[in-house]
Parts: sequence; C-alpha cells; structure tokens
Amino acid sequence: MIALVMRSAAAARFASLSTDFGGSVQAPAIRRALEVVLCALLALFTTAAVEIIARDGLTDVREFLTSPARPGMTTIAMLTVLMLSLDAALGRRFVSALIVLPLVFVPAIVSNQKQHYLTDPLYPSDLLFGRQIIELLPVMVRDRPWSAVAMVVGIILSAGSIIILWRFAWRHFPHLSRTSRLRRLCVGVPIIAAFGSLMDYSQYSFIRDRLQVVPMMWDQKENYRSNGFILAFIFNIPMADVAAPPGFGPQALDAIPNRNYGYLSGPREKPDVIMLMSESFWDPTRLKTLTLSPDPMPTIRAIQSGYVFSPEFGGMTANVEFEALTGFSNAFLPYGSIPYQQYVRHDVPSLATFFRSQGYAARSLHPFSGWFWNRNEVYRDFGFEQFRSEETMPPMEKRGLFASDESFMKEIMNEADGIDRPFFFFAVTLQGHGPYEPNRYARNTIDIKGNLNDADRATLGTYTQGVKEADDSLKMLMDWAEKRERETIIVLWGDHLPPLGNVYTATGYMSDQVATRKASASIMKQEHETPLVIWSNKKGSKKDIGTISPSLLPYHLLKFAGFEHPYYTGFLGRVQRKYSVIDRYQLIARDNTPSPDWVLKPKSLDPLVRDYRYLQHDIMFGKAQTLDRFFPQHAWLYAQGT
Repeated sequence: MIALVMRSAAAARFASLSTDFGGSVQAPAIRRALEVVLCALLALFTTAAVEIIARDGLTDVREFLTSPARPGMTTIAMLTVLMLSLDAALGRRFVSALIVLPLVFVPAIVSNQKQHYLTDPLYPSDLLFGRQIIELLPVMVRDRPWSAVAMVVGIILSAGSIIILWRFAWRHFPHLSRTSRLRRLCVGVPIIAAFGSLMDYSQYSFIRDRLQVVPMMWDQKENYRSNGFILAFIFNIPMADVAAPPGFGPQALDAIPNRNYGYLSGPREKPDVIMLMSESFWDPTRLKTLTLSPDPMPTIRAIQSGYVFSPEFGGMTANVEFEALTGFSNAFLPYGSIPYQQYVRHDVPSLATFFRSQGYAARSLHPFSGWFWNRNEVYRDFGFEQFRSEETMPPMEKRGLFASDESFMKEIMNEADGIDRPFFFFAVTLQGHGPYEPNRYARNTIDIKGNLNDADRATLGTYTQGVKEADDSLKMLMDWAEKRERETIIVLWGDHLPPLGNVYTATGYMSDQVATRKASASIMKQEHETPLVIWSNKKGSKKDIGTISPSLLPYHLLKFAGFEHPYYTGFLGRVQRKYSVIDRYQLIARDNTPSPDWVLKPKSLDPLVRDYRYLQHDIMFGKAQTLDRFFPQHAWLYAQGT
C-alpha cells in the first residue's frame, strides 16, 4: 500500500518539485529560495511536532515557536541549515528529512514516556543504559500489555516505512549539481560549526545570548520548557566534561582545613555493618486521606532514626547509592548526570575502602544483574572485594518478577555467618521495584480505606504489601543480629519515593504524579523523604537524626560505630553541624532554614559548601591532591595495589 501511494502521480510530483521549479521558474536565485523555504517549512513542522510530543500537548508550543524571547526560531533555522547541508552531502534534495525526522522524533517520544514514569525528560546520558530498559521491558509489558503491542506494531511499521521511503527517495528525489552541493556546504558547514560552539553551556556566548538561548542546567524542566527539547537535549551532551568550579586550584585545596584522625584506631571491638538500601521504601501512612490497617511498617516505625532526603524520585537508584557510599553529593554534578555511568572510571574513595583499611571484609550484594547501573565496574572502583549479584547468588524466591526481601535477607545472613573477621555489607533490595501490578502477591493483608478508584487501590495495595514484607524482613534480620556476640549495626533507608502514579494526586499528597524538583523546604521534604533506621544489637537505635541527605550517611554510621576519619567524620562532621540537606536547588540548614537557588549565587556561597565541592571535584576529576589528607586509608590501599 505504501509503495503504491509513493508511486502515485501526486507523490512523484512532490518528489520532483525542485525539477518543476527548474522548468517554471527560470531565475536560479528564486528557485534556490523556494527550496530553502520548503526546507524551512519542513523544519517548522519538525520542531512543532517534536515539542508537542515532548510536552505531551500544545502547552507553550505556540509561544515557543513565535516569541522573540524564546529560541524556537533559532531551532527552526538550525534544522533548516542542517537539512540543506545533509542534502548537499548526500547529493539529493529533501532526502535529509529521512535522517533528521527519526533522529528527533524517536528521542521526543521516549522523553514523553519517561516523564510519565519519572520526573525528568530524556537526557543524552540515558542512552548509556539502554540495555537496562530492555531488561525491564517484561515488567512494562506485564503492566501495560496493549501499549506494548501498539509499540511493537508501531516500531515495525515505522521501520518498514523508512526503508520503503529511502528506496523511493534514492530513486526519485532530484539530484543536486556539484556546484549547488559545494555552495550549500560552504555556507552550511561554518554555520553548523558556529551552532556547535554555542552549545557549550559552561561558557558565556554573546551570540547565544542575543538569540535568546539561555542554558538552564540547574533546572532541567525549565531548560527543556524554555529552550525546547532539541536544544536542551544538545546542551546536556557535554555534561560528561565537568568544569572545575570557580576558584578551584592547588592553593584553594591546600587551604581546606582538616583534622588528622590517622592516629585513632577506632572502637576496641569492631562491629559488623550492614547497609540496606531498600528499593522504593516509603511510609504509605503519610497519605492522610487514607487509613491503612494494620500499620504496614511497625518495626521500622518503632526504631526509626529519621529520614533520608532523596535527590531522586521513582528511579535513579544509583545516584542515591553514589552519595551514601562516597559521602559526595550529586548537587555538585551536572543535573541529569549519573555518576555510575559517566564519572566513576577509576578508584574512588568509599566506605568500602575505609572498612577494608580497618581489616574488614567489604562485600556488596544485589539480587539483579551485575551490569545494571554499571555496578560490576563501579563496585570494583569503590574498593569492594566481592560483588554478589543475580549471576553469583543461588536462585531466590520471587515476588512477581523480583527477588523477595525475605529470601535476600536469608542470603545476607548466610553470607555473614561464613565470615570470621568483621564485615561491611552494602546491600540493595529489589522487591519494592515498580510498577506495582495487581495480584503480585497471593493476598494483600493491609486494608485500605478511603476514596480511591479500583485501579489506584490495586496499585497502592500491591505497594503497601511490599512495605509490610520489607518491614517483616528487617525484623527477621534484627532477630538474627540479636543472637550474635559481635556488635552488628544495621542501616536501612529507602532510595526514593515509589512511582505510584495517580495515587498521589487522587489523595492530594502531591499536585502531580511525580515529585517536584523545586519548591519550599516543607514540600520538598514531603515529596523526597524516606524512612531511615540506624540500629545496633548492642546499643539500640540512634534517634533524632532528622532529615539528612544520603551523602551524610557515612558520617552518622561511622560516628555510631565509634570510628573517626578525616573526611567521613571530620569534614562531613563540619557539614552536618550546619546543613542537613545538600540539594541542587536548595540547602536546608539544621534549623530548617532554606537557601534556595544557591547555585545561582556563587559570590555568596558558604565557604564550607565551596570547600565540599572543591574536595569532590579534586577526587573525582582533578589530580587527587587532597587524597593523602582526607582519605589516608584509601591512599595507603592504592599504594599497596589492593
């Protein structure tokens, strides 16, 4: 059918439009102008369609395309020049549309779908973990089977159509003369190069400023809304090249004060430590318009130490993990970046290297594929001696498609019982992972009363049953620890709020299905806090921690265990005495005083936060000048080659 349409008289006439111009319009200048106009109209259609798809509607699209204060016309001009240049390179008029359209439409569609599940649009770094998306497809298919069928059919039809169109275009689209191709390339290539130079968001550009193109890397939602999907996506491409903060240098690093804790040996009896990051663990009783009975998390509620302020929502587990293990902050990295994917490419100090320097066995455990979030490589760079993943663990009981928390806790206990020396375990659970399909559990034991439709009630019922089983699993682990002679410390927290979709809006808990990235401190805490437990079988639970960023967990853990360290308890100790939350959009002080948009005020930045950023940049991207002073154990292990 497509082939018949493409061979129709109308299609053939459109394909030879430029040739017709040659016969009816004698002036070459007018003919070339008409070709440019046609290409510009195609660029206009492409830009408008991409924005409608990416924004999931017509919101702001007209303003983006027509307002002189928005870069819509710049985007259209950029696409026009790009397509004219591609036509010249390929030697045929309008064939560039078959390259450009798929390249911009497909990411826009993916971005649209990503925003339905998570808070953020599509970033270039998302393409680094496409394999993970494929691995999770069975879960998505099970959750939305007809959408999956439509997607597969759409992919097949689109691929087939592109192949047919390419064959037709190559046979029928008008050729460009050698002179015309050379003329286009001489004009187009320098313009494209100029556009490319403007895309470095870290450098001020007078021309970019005149074009009303303002990269907003600190607020990616506004970045994509104001600059449009295409430009904002391009801005994020160079994020792998992290620029040094203003004032960074050897003298600034030497000026950072520190105390030398190297002479302290830590506690007389070294405790075993188990850090548990519980997938999507959150307190559903916070939905005040609903009543849950019985309490799904009585164990955790009784011993809760405080809350973790997650920098993420509904996903991006690895970013929370990065902070908890290193004591570094995502607030100092480009927004939308994933350190595990982009930046951890060499040995990085972590709790694993610290505990190994104290004679501990340091192991990580996660009942999923080791390549997920690049954990195989990252855990090695963090200094773990061993990573037990799905590939090296015995088969586990499942809840839906994911390993159960109970089965995973039993594996942790079995692993611990086989070690004679003190150990540090970092474990990431999986059972709480969404989507929360109905009938994942044979029976939901938590009764939910309140105004919810059947679909939302089923989603929340599945999630809440998972919370109950996570709570039961922790109690089982604590009962095991109570019987041990050596002190055993357990740290548990949720990595982020669960993606419950309509449940949040239906109960009035949030104004949208996903958490906001920029709001008052109270709203941010409501939408980003997850329960935190720091407990010892000898000392009980550590209380009244309040709400803290994951990057401050190393401080509270090591202090509770009786250790001192130049960075984890020394420098982070100074940070936690002043700030409880270090977030990209605002700092929250211990007295709950917020400092919104602090990244926009470099001249008034607190020297403590500035030094925090300097230290992190030096270790991750610099020459590690501060390694010996702030991470002596890591430096020693590195020198030993271990």
